Amino acid sequence: MLEVVQAFDRAPIAEIETDDAAALERKLQAAEHAFKDREGWLKPHQRIAILRKLAALMERERDHLAMQIAREGGKPLPDAIIETNRAIDGVHNAADELRHFAGREIPMGLSAAAENRWAFTTKEPIGIVAAISAFNHPLNLIVHQVAPAIAVGCPVIVKPAVTTPLSCLDFVALVHEAGLPEPWCQSFVTENNQLAEKLATDRRIAFLSFIGSARVGWSLHAKLAPGTRSALEHGGAAPAIVDHSADLAKVIEPIVKGGYYHAGQVCVSTQRIFVHEGIADDFTQKLIARVETLRTADPTLKDTEVGPLILPREADRVADWIEEAVKGGAALATGGERLSETTLQPAVLLDPAADAKISTLEIFGPVVAVYRYGNLDDAIRQANALPTAFQASVFAQDIDVAMRAANRLDASAVMINDPTAFRTDWMPFAGRKESGYGTGGIPYTMRDMAQEKMILLRRS
Repeated sequence: MLEVVQAFDRAPIAEIETDDAAALERKLQAAEHAFKDREGWLKPHQRIAILRKLAALMERERDHLAMQIAREGGKPLPDAIIETNRAIDGVHNAADELRHFAGREIPMGLSAAAENRWAFTTKEPIGIVAAISAFNHPLNLIVHQVAPAIAVGCPVIVKPAVTTPLSCLDFVALVHEAGLPEPWCQSFVTENNQLAEKLATDRRIAFLSFIGSARVGWSLHAKLAPGTRSALEHGGAAPAIVDHSADLAKVIEPIVKGGYYHAGQVCVSTQRIFVHEGIADDFTQKLIARVETLRTADPTLKDTEVGPLILPREADRVADWIEEAVKGGAALATGGERLSETTLQPAVLLDPAADAKISTLEIFGPVVAVYRYGNLDDAIRQANALPTAFQASVFAQDIDVAMRAANRLDASAVMINDPTAFRTDWMPFAGRKESGYGTGGIPYTMRDMAQEKMILLRRS
């Protein structure tokens, strides 16, 4: 049995059964049998109907789903409500995408050998999907991994994070209630890392969707069976550049949201802030003043802005990183105090050393670091100095500065006057270098979970 507890106060929520090796084999066999029976594949209109009904069922359970996210994952309730709304919309996005999810014509007659032929491609599901998910968006990440598989017609076996399995289990139950036969969407709950690896690397898996640590993701990627596709989503120490032309009245709020949303437990959370020396004092003063007003409390309360870290050991780690940075010469401008077993006061560090953990690694906690710069290209060079790269921001009213930074920042997406954590569920979402592999976002995931088949007709 697995005990699920509230992230905030560690109070028990539920006990659930975990799956063993025999259960994994049964689920793989069921998925394989369903996929091999081509006569049993659901037609696109049937998949659309299931997804529409699923979205309606999620609407029905909206309040429950949001509160569950707040309890098991620790996300403040206002943000948990937003996550639930996004998840519902994501299911609709997958259904909508099927309206133009199609193959293409391949030109023939371009040579004498290709005369009197007509060729076109169709889209087919790639096969069984293994989806290994993370705790920080326990419903919406599952939607991003499962809804595309349902839409395309792939059987999917989804393993939630052991800290936040309830949102996944509720979602899978709603998928079945919406009419999808169980072999086409199954959950797999285990604390056994070897079993999780067995799922990901099984020869019957055609696509691995992994969201989590880079160490685990790249290790699994190296062990995949031949021919298995994958999409890896890790994280990084997202940079934001604040130019002297930036409107500080409009900068502080998005910076704070980007840095402290879900206590910084977001793969594109704003972490390293490079501020032009001409406005650094004013910016820092305003940033500290706003951070000190953030309410850190029980995430199930409606006025909470910052919730807990997912585990006590994560709060220990973040506190250690803050201490290391201060010993290395950084100034702790505000925050960092331990408020409870899992909560920390949101912190601002000034000018940490270049080799400090906060400067080089993803902190995944409620901490940002501020660095002064004099030359834009120096700030860009520092922003690009790490082996990770995901999303970045530049805040500037000078369009030349904004575009120079956008063109030169090593990132899959650069937000101008928006936080690094901005995302819509239909946009491409991808880590570069060590931060990931492949492209997320519901339409992009659907394309990766499908394969083209060319059909050629020779005319007499």
